[in-house]
Amino acid sequence: MAHGASLHTRPSTHSLSLTILSLENAKHVRVREREREKKRNRNNTIMLRFLTLWIHLILILIISIALFTARAAEREPFAMRISCGARHNVQTVPTTTLWFKDFGYTGGIPANATPTSFITPPLKTLRYFPLSGGPSNCYYINSVPKGHYSVRIFFGLVAHARATNEPLFDISIQGTQIYSLKSGWTNQDDQAFTEAQVFLTDGSASICFHSTGHGDPAILSIEILQIDDKAYYFGPQWSQGIILRTVKRLSCGFGQSKFGVDYGADPRGGDRFWQHISTFGDDSDHPRSVETRIKQASRPPNFFPETLYRSALVSTSSQPDLTYTLDVDPNKNYSIWLHFAEIDNSVTAIGQRVFDILINGDVAFEDVDIVKLSGDRFTALVLNKTVTVNGRTLSITMSPKEGFVALITAIEIFEVIMAESKTLSDEVRALQTMKKALGLPPRFGWNGDPCVPQQHPWTGADCQLDKSSGRWVIDGLGLDNQGLKGFLPDDISRLHNLQILNLSGNSIRGAIPSSLGTITSLQVLDLSYNFFNGSIPESLGQLTSLQRLNLNGNFLSGRVPATLGGRLLHRASFNFTDNPGVCGIPGLPTCGPHLSTGAKIGIGLGAAFAFLFVITFSVCWWKRRQNILRTQQIAARAAPYAKARTHFSRDIQMTRHNNYANAQTAAENGPILLS
Repeated sequence: MAHGASLHTRPSTHSLSLTILSLENAKHVRVREREREKKRNRNNTIMLRFLTLWIHLILILIISIALFTARAAEREPFAMRISCGARHNVQTVPTTTLWFKDFGYTGGIPANATPTSFITPPLKTLRYFPLSGGPSNCYYINSVPKGHYSVRIFFGLVAHARATNEPLFDISIQGTQIYSLKSGWTNQDDQAFTEAQVFLTDGSASICFHSTGHGDPAILSIEILQIDDKAYYFGPQWSQGIILRTVKRLSCGFGQSKFGVDYGADPRGGDRFWQHISTFGDDSDHPRSVETRIKQASRPPNFFPETLYRSALVSTSSQPDLTYTLDVDPNKNYSIWLHFAEIDNSVTAIGQRVFDILINGDVAFEDVDIVKLSGDRFTALVLNKTVTVNGRTLSITMSPKEGFVALITAIEIFEVIMAESKTLSDEVRALQTMKKALGLPPRFGWNGDPCVPQQHPWTGADCQLDKSSGRWVIDGLGLDNQGLKGFLPDDISRLHNLQILNLSGNSIRGAIPSSLGTITSLQVLDLSYNFFNGSIPESLGQLTSLQRLNLNGNFLSGRVPATLGGRLLHRASFNFTDNPGVCGIPGLPTCGPHLSTGAKIGIGLGAAFAFLFVITFSVCWWKRRQNILRTQQIAARAAPYAKARTHFSRDIQMTRHNNYANAQTAAENGPILLS
């Protein structure tokens, strides 16, 4: 039994060992699986952290780029500077300002320049516009982003020009006249340029110069500098239809005249020129300055330079009123900007310096306390007032009321100009097409807008303001006896408001465009004494308002349209004489049977086929005649030889005939016997 028991026990022990081994193996497998799982988790965690880090880096990069782009856009507003007459880009010292080579002009001549002031850019060339090239010439600058701009034009003199050659001319921007140069401008530094703030909304800038008969306009440089859209906002009257022309910009007290770049100002301020003034009058004031930094200065939307406010003029106890006087054009509106900062260490609290501000004797601001209004000492304060000036003098007075005497840091004065309405673009394109088609000479100077500025419309163009659209339209065009050539384009029909068209006494060729019949407002049409040919368009009969039609002195032909002939009974004045082929109304030759266009084409084709038939028949007859003559000539040359051959043949035949006869006689007579 014991032996049996031991036999049964051994297999169980072996199985148990195997089971234990299996369990241990499974345990090791589970351990290895857990280790591999932990390793995978660690790898996944590392990968996740790596991806998260990359995502964060990419987001940071994107945000940085966006911020950099936004800041770059803020710090670098659009700026276009043109060195007129220059063939290459120019950089000027000491600011290394980039000036682009000359482009965008409609005419003119480049020349060497003579500077008229120390404030003009150090450029060596200019462009001037002789009157022979037209009374108006322009610069067209395209690809200008929509926005608010400071446009500045520097004038110049052609090198070696005499002082008596000082040119006087008008300047317009976007069709609005902003300035007229005054005699003596070459002797005043701040009149070496003109500057205006204008909204450019159509992607381009148009700057034009208009001759006034006093010398040729000469332009040294043009600057188009983007400023804040709300710059110099002065109240409810302010809008995109307002232009502010700089009349005067003064920095008061110590220092010297500077541009914004010299102040280290924000470029979004438009690189303004501040003319230094050390006194308003003898013994009326004295300058004061500090080195303390001024708060709240270079802020949007105007970005005034901070260092501007570190200097000021202060009135004296003997003359407490501080007054600035300027000569201006009468009956205009002026926007006045007054700058202050309390830089006197003696003033430490509110109420220690209080004064009124009077403009032309009227109180514009009462009880001005710089510390109170700005919030602190050494803090910028700007006050603005827009007034109408009827006389020729503008005076600004700071009159003390309490405490210390009056003080002022800077003054800006702008003329407020309403932008002109422009001419309908469709009509402008029509006139530009006519300019090319008729080959208008340069002396016409059809540049800029046809109707504005109103002081300088295009030669020969009469304009009228259309109240419904608020735009100018062309209602008359008088270009008679101007030596015009070329042809009259179909685009003339775009002048929908035209009432008078006079092109007489020129050398215009081609057909009269039928599109003229669509200008229903036309009352006078004079195309006499040109070289028009073809027939008179039937469409002219649709012009029910037409009162005078002169087509005489051309090369027209065909029947006068019946609708025009009937108009003669309604007191209309029509003239068709001196046209060799015109017929159909009293006073003109009688027309033959009227043929339709199809019949005329049929007759033409028939005549062409008949002509071809005659030509073909003639060629065939001529060739046949040539063949006959050639045959006769050959026969004539061969006649002697033919005659000889004929005689020879006849002799042979006669001989043969005689022999035949003798043979026949012998036969009949029998053989001959010989002895």
